[in-house]
Amino acid sequence: MRNRVAELILAATLLFMTGCSGPYSTLDPAGPAASSVAALWWGMFIVASLVLIVVCALWWYAMRRKALNISDEEAQKLQNQWVIGGGIALPTVAITVLLAFGIPIGHNMLPLPLEDGEVTRIEIEAHQWFWRVSYPEEGFELIDQIYIPVDTPVDFYISSEDVIHSFWVPRLGGKIDAIPGRTNVLRLSADEAGTYGGQCAEFCGRGHAFMQFEVTALAAEDYENWLLQMEAENNE
Repeated sequence: MRNRVAELILAATLLFMTGCSGPYSTLDPAGPAASSVAALWWGMFIVASLVLIVVCALWWYAMRRKALNISDEEAQKLQNQWVIGGGIALPTVAITVLLAFGIPIGHNMLPLPLEDGEVTRIEIEAHQWFWRVSYPEEGFELIDQIYIPVDTPVDFYISSEDVIHSFWVPRLGGKIDAIPGRTNVLRLSADEAGTYGGQCAEFCGRGHAFMQFEVTALAAEDYENWLLQMEAENNE
């Protein structure tokens, strides 16, 4: 019986682990921002799992322990200790630790000026139901296709033509809303060449499911050649 239970637990674990990879998995990062998010998520998952185990163990102990022969005053004192320790101290420490790690991670994702190097600028305009991608310096546009250089920070200037959308490339970083009349900036970068799936993460109407796009990361030389090719085609 125990072997059967162990097999079922192992099978369930392997099944759940299959969701950690794939074109839209935040747990299969391919960029520095996504790696930071994944690391923070795993840290929160581990701590939450430990807290759950401890709480379940305490519950199991409380259900099976023998009643203590103590006075009402001592019982109230013991209860207060648990309330202060488990209800105030533990959440305070947990939130403080989370903020200590989370705030620097979030700060590093901001589109702040770089000390070295340049940032590639790409403008994204959301529509019902497609993404208009503009390369302002080169002067051409694409639809639902984005090309970026590898190992280079890219600032996406994101806006919307109609309703609120949300721009998200799970394997490269976090999401940001596309809001009519406002331009939000999201900085992403890819560690390696490849194609990464993106999608609208905010329900925006009946065509929401079709608001998908692809981000193709190219090596520096390939990206420059691609830009030259697109500029030539645009000037014909």
